[in-house]
Amino acid sequence: MNSKDKISFSEEQIRMATLAKAIAHPARIAILQHLLDANECICGDFVSKLPLSQSTVSQHLKELKNAGLINASANPPKMMYCINKPTFDELEQYFKNLVNRKAIKDCCEK
Repeated sequence: MNSKDKISFSEEQIRMATLAKAIAHPARIAILQHLLDANECICGDFVSKLPLSQSTVSQHLKELKNAGLINASANPPKMMYCINKPTFDELEQYFKNLVNRKAIKDCCEK
């Protein structure tokens, strides 16, 4: 492919891919679901609910935080985590718009 023929991706496409990648693990989905139910949690709350070590849970929390899906605040000696509502709303709206963009048909329909 010629370099002038390369597709350039929009900031929105890059942003949504980053968010989608951040939630592309079942542990991260479980963490988000737990945060939606509990509103605010510490790392130990997730460790007690997931079949993962504390260090693994911390890594998943870091990925979600880096993507902007959750916020963390220090409450020494613990970190408190909560949903970052504006980013969550942005992700929700993007996927709603994507699905509603055109009527989705089975690719094999004639």
